[in-house]
Order: sequence, then structure tokens, then C-alpha cells
Amino acid sequence: MSNDNRHHKAEGSPSLLPVDDALKRILEDVRPLDAEEVPLAAATGRILAEPLAASRDMPPFDASSMDGYAVRAKDVRQVPVELRVIAEAAAGHGVDVEVGAGEAVRIFTGSPLPKGADCIIIQENTEREGDVVRVLQPGVRGRFIRERGMDYRAGETLLQPGTKLGARQINLAASLNFPVLPVRRKPRIAILATGDELVLPGQEPGPDQIIASNSFGLAAFIEQHGGEPVDLGLQPDDVNAIAEAIERGAEADVLISIGGASVGDYDFVGTAFDKLGIARDFWRIAMRPGKPLMFARRGKQRILGLPGNPVSALVCSFVFLRPLMAALLGTDMPLPRQMAVLGADLPENDLRQDYLRVRLQWPQEGTEQADAPDVRRLLPVALPFSRQDSAMLRRLVEADALLVRPPFAPPLAKGTLVEVLRIDF
Repeated sequence: MSNDNRHHKAEGSPSLLPVDDALKRILEDVRPLDAEEVPLAAATGRILAEPLAASRDMPPFDASSMDGYAVRAKDVRQVPVELRVIAEAAAGHGVDVEVGAGEAVRIFTGSPLPKGADCIIIQENTEREGDVVRVLQPGVRGRFIRERGMDYRAGETLLQPGTKLGARQINLAASLNFPVLPVRRKPRIAILATGDELVLPGQEPGPDQIIASNSFGLAAFIEQHGGEPVDLGLQPDDVNAIAEAIERGAEADVLISIGGASVGDYDFVGTAFDKLGIARDFWRIAMRPGKPLMFARRGKQRILGLPGNPVSALVCSFVFLRPLMAALLGTDMPLPRQMAVLGADLPENDLRQDYLRVRLQWPQEGTEQADAPDVRRLLPVALPFSRQDSAMLRRLVEADALLVRPPFAPPLAKGTLVEVLRIDF
């Protein structure tokens, strides 16, 4: 019997959808959002929407890379030698002179190289008296000179669409003389939390209530990955109130509901979708944590119904929302992968793809791991937590990575090389 058949037969009807198939359906036909222009100073963390090309060479002229004296190399092959200083060239103030035999120009870092000069003698290797400089170390043609176009040439494309703009990219864009940058609009992601058992942080929970934390964690996740969260509020278990909130989020690029989306007697969110004529694509996937993940579409809007357990909600966001946001932003946002050595035996997995929370521990000098004869001594040890309950948010905070185990994976022995996903949210 194939694994696929085992998936579809297990746990009743409807069948559990494999994780990869669920992700494929979520990303189907997603197109990058429109571009908008933002000031250079406000572009940090944004995703570039168009290529940026150089309009001139950089540097735009041969320039000195040091403070010193611009000279002719053939005049300073043998030292000491005295030269006559004929001018001074500060940064931003080139001099219209030509260096002749026995002459020098006082020059500073970034200044244009004067005509006739082909070498810089740094000031530490000179002695100056009035208009005469004594050169104490020999020079070589081209030394301490940044030639025109050394960094880039006019017409070169230097930043590509899909680039996330960090400090380096912003610095380069500024040097290209772009005061505003074309970036992808941030995906607007509406968040709808539901449940009579929930109260907001700061409120006093009743004896049967808990604090609503997921919407705040998801908003932070969305911001971390380049989106704009839109809070639809905490709604009671009332179909009409939930439907009204869903309608308020109709203009968002993505709508996220938290909890209450499984099929059953208390499926308030699903019933609200039915009332609004929103057909659900799937609502059960072969994943742990996160089986009751729901997906639907309303025009261009994607709708994700996340499980109510906090670990499930964040892990599902890591696996599904992150690549959806990347597609909307027109960029790559690959899951951060890391090789590790398994630190404990693991039994055979069942029908669901498992995302185990693990701590990464680097081997200490003198330990068995550090003395291993192969690449394992250079890798961290992945230590799974003994309890993986999806309500244990503390364990997710303490974890460094997720160890992914495919459905029906065979047992793994301690010391096995494994791949983990580094948690970066």
C-alpha cells in the first residue's frame, strides 16, 4: 500500500491532505502585489519591485584612497627624494593642475587624482617643509588609487526585483542617487480571533477563560515577514458577529481566522463562511501540530483558518503563511535549513508530517560529539523536547528549530544526521 493511499484512508472522512499538496493549493495563481514608491529612509525591510541600475561610474573619476601626495611613480622609485608641492586637493575639491617632473599635489581620501599623477604616497611616508615634501618610501604606479568604475559602471543593474532592502542595499541604492524606491506593497493580512473562552491581555479571565495571545503573536509574525496586520478584533462564538468581522476584512489580501474552523457542532467560523457563500477548499491536513488548518478563497483573497492552539497557529504560519507572503511580495523567503545530529532516539512516525520542537546544542570540547571523526563534530546536536503538546507555547519559545519527520518515517537512532528548520520568528 502506498503512503498516499494510507493518508487518504486514515482518520475517517474527509481525508488528510499532505502538507506539500496543501501548500501547492494555497500558492496556486498567487501574483505579486502592485508596486509603490517610498522614500529611501522608509525603505528598510521592504521588497524591491523593479531593478535599480547605475546612471554613472563609481567612483566617477580616478580617486585617492588615502591621505598623502599625488605624484608620478617614476619620480619616487628611488628615495629619499624631494618634490615641490604645487596644489592641494581636498575631497570634493579637485584641482585643475597637471603634475610634472619633480612635483606633487597634497591630496586627501576621495579626492580626484590630478592629471599627470599615477601614484599616491601616504603622508606617513613623507616629511613636509613649506612647499617641499620629502618622500621616504618608494611608490608604485597605481598604488592607493581607486580607478574610475572600480565599484560599478554606468548601465549595470545592481539590485534586482525581489531583493529585501537591508542596510547594505539601502546604502547602495543611495549611492545610485535614488531618493525614492519602488517596492512591493505590504500584504494586508486581517486577523480574526474567536472564542467565548478568550479575553484580551490585561483583562481578568473568568474561571473557564484563558488569555487571547495568538492574534498578537501572528501580528508580530506578519510584521517580521514584511506584512501589515489588520486586527478584526476578538469575536464571541456568534455566527453573525463572526460573519460581520469577516466582511470587514474583505479588502485584505489574506484573512486569517484563529480557532473554531473545524467541522463539528461548534464550527462557528465555518458556518459564518457558509453564510457568506465562501466555499472551503480543505480543512484537514496531515500535519502535527496543525491538522485543523482550513483554506478558502474569495476572489483574490486567500483565507487561512489556523488552529486555536498557539504552537499550531505559529508553526502553520511558518509553513504556510510565510511562503504565501513571499509570493505576494515577489521574493524568496526559504525556510532556514540547518544540518544537525539527532540527540535522542525517535520512534517510527505515524500518518502526519511531524514538526518536532528541538533545542540545538553545540558540542563541547572533550565530549563524544566533539571527538567524532566526521562532519558531525562540526554540527549542533538536535535535542527534541520530551513533550510536544501544541498548547505548550513555552517550549516553542525555548526551541531553536523544528525537526520535520515525514509521514510514516522509520525510527531514527541517536547520532543520525538530520535536517532541521531554524526558527527565526
